[in-house]
Amino acid sequence: MTRLFNDPSRFADEMIEGFVAAAGRWVQAAPGGVVRSTQADEATVALVIGGGSGHYPAFGGLVGPGLAHGAAMGNLFASPSSQQVYSIAKAADQGKGVLLSYGNYAGDVLHFDQAQEKLRAEGIDVRTVTVTDDIWSAPQEELHKRRGIAGDLSVFKVAGAAAAAGYDLDGVERVAQLANARTRSFGVAFSGCTLPGASEPLFTVPEGKMAVGLGIHGEPGIDEVDVPTADELAAMFIDKLLEEVPEGVSLEGARVVPLLNGLGNLKYEEMFVVFRRIAQLLDERGIAIVEPEVGELCTSFDMSGVSLTLLWLDEELETLWAAPADSSGFTKGSVAPQRAADAVVTTEADTAIPEASDDSRAAAALVDAALTAVAATLDEAADELGHMDSIAGDGDHGIGMQRGSRAGAAAATTAAQAGAGAQTTLERAADAWSDRAGGTSGALWGEMLRTLGERLGDTEPVTAGAVAEGVAAAKDAVMAFGKAKVGDKTMVDAIVPFADELARRVSAGEGVRQAWAAAAALSQTAAQSTADLAATLGRARSHGDKSIGTPDPGAISFALITKTIHDVLTTSKEQ
Repeated sequence: MTRLFNDPSRFADEMIEGFVAAAGRWVQAAPGGVVRSTQADEATVALVIGGGSGHYPAFGGLVGPGLAHGAAMGNLFASPSSQQVYSIAKAADQGKGVLLSYGNYAGDVLHFDQAQEKLRAEGIDVRTVTVTDDIWSAPQEELHKRRGIAGDLSVFKVAGAAAAAGYDLDGVERVAQLANARTRSFGVAFSGCTLPGASEPLFTVPEGKMAVGLGIHGEPGIDEVDVPTADELAAMFIDKLLEEVPEGVSLEGARVVPLLNGLGNLKYEEMFVVFRRIAQLLDERGIAIVEPEVGELCTSFDMSGVSLTLLWLDEELETLWAAPADSSGFTKGSVAPQRAADAVVTTEADTAIPEASDDSRAAAALVDAALTAVAATLDEAADELGHMDSIAGDGDHGIGMQRGSRAGAAAATTAAQAGAGAQTTLERAADAWSDRAGGTSGALWGEMLRTLGERLGDTEPVTAGAVAEGVAAAKDAVMAFGKAKVGDKTMVDAIVPFADELARRVSAGEGVRQAWAAAAALSQTAAQSTADLAATLGRARSHGDKSIGTPDPGAISFALITKTIHDVLTTSKEQ
C-alpha cells in the first residue's frame, strides 16, 4: 500500500513539486506539468506526452533530450485537463509544430483533443498519435479501441528521436504511427495497487493466482490463472505476443526490442530471471533481440506485476530506438550538449467580470450555493464512488469528483462574490472543475456547466424554461462529446431521463423547484438501474461483465448532485 502522503487529494501536486526539485537537470515546472529545462541549438518539432500520475517514469520522467519536450501530468490515474495539455504544449512549442502522444483512454482523448483544437485555432500545427499496444484490451480487428500501457515508451522514444534528428512534423507523426503499429504488450499482476489514503487496493488477486490482461490504472485483469514459474510466465508472454505479429513483419530474421516492465512492486532480480527465458525463447525462434530494457518503465503505484512489450523493428525504427536519450527515468547513449532553456513565464488569467443583470446575479448566488453543497456531498461520497469505480474501472471517480467539485465551488464563490452573472459563474466553475478533476468526468462536467451557462447568459432573465433548455443542451453536449448513449452504462443513463423529465414538466407549466424534484427522483432510479447493465465504454469496457451488479459511479454521482441541488432549491426563495 501507499504509506507516505499528507492530504491524499494533494498527493499529485506535492509529488510533482518534489519531482521538479529532484529532477531540475532535465525538467522545470510549467502550468499543467513539466517541460525541458534544457534546449538544443536548433528548434525542432515538440513532442508533448501525458497522462495520469502514478506511473513514474511515465510521464514526467520521460521528458529530456531525445525524448519528450513536455509532459502534461494529471491527477492520480486521471487524464490531465485540456488546459494542462494546452499550457504544456504552448510552453514546449518551438515553432515547428507539436505532436501529442498518450495512451488511448477516453478521458485523455477528450482532453487532448480539446487542447489540440484550441492550439490549432491559434495557428499551431498539431498532430496526435495515441498508443494502442495492449493486446488484451480489444480484439485485433478493433486495434483503435486498445489502450496504451508500457508500449508508450517505444512510441515516445521513436518520436523524440525523430524530432531530435530534425524530422519535420509529418515525419515525426509518421514514425510515431509506425512505432505504435509495430508495438504489442501484455501484462499480468499478483496483487492490486492502493491509492494514497485508501484502505483497500483497487482490486485483489486470490492467493496463488495471477491476474492476466490488467491495465495500468488498477483495472483488474481479464482472467485469473495459477501463478506460473518464471519460465512459464516467459512462455506465456512470448506465445501470446507471437500470435499477433504486426502487419509487414516476418518472423524469419525479425529484429525486436523487448521491454520487460515492472509495475511498481516487483524486484528487478525476479524480472531478470523471467527475461533470461524470454531471450532464450526469442532466440530459439530466430528473432534477434535489439537493445532490450528491463526495469520500471510504466508503473502503477505499488502494483505487483509485470508486462512484456515487443517493438518490431525496421531499419528506420532501429536507428531511432538506438539514438541517444537522456531523462530522469530513461537514458540511452550520450546526447549532444544542451544549453539551459528559458524559464517558463506564467501569465495571469484574465479575471475581469462581465456586466450582469440583478436577476442573473441572484441566479449566480444560487449556483454558488448549489455547487458548495455539491462539493460537501461529494466529499462524503468520494470513498463509495471510488469503490464502485474499482469494480471494473480504475477507482479514481470519487477522488476526481471530489477535487473537481471543490475547485468548481471555489471558483463559483469567487465569481459570484465579485458580481458575476449566471453564465460567468458557471463558466468559471466549469473551467476549474475540468482543470482540477481531469479524467472523463472532469471533461464532461466542465462541458455541462459551460453549456448551461451559455444558455442562461449574464443579462437575460433566468426562467424555468431557460434552465430546462440549458439542461437539455448540456445533455446533448455530453452525448456528443463522450459518444455515449443510454444503455452504455455511463452518466448518460442518469442525465437523459433527468433532462427529459425536467423539460416535460417545465413545458407543462411547473416551476423549477417542483420539476427538478421529480426529475431528480427519476434520475436516482435510473442511476441505480445501471447495476443491471454491463459497461460498454471507457476503461470499464474491457471488464464489462464484472460491472454487472454495481451501479455506474458516474450515473450515481450525477443523481447525487441533482438531489443535492434540489435540497438547495427547497431552501431558496428562487423558483
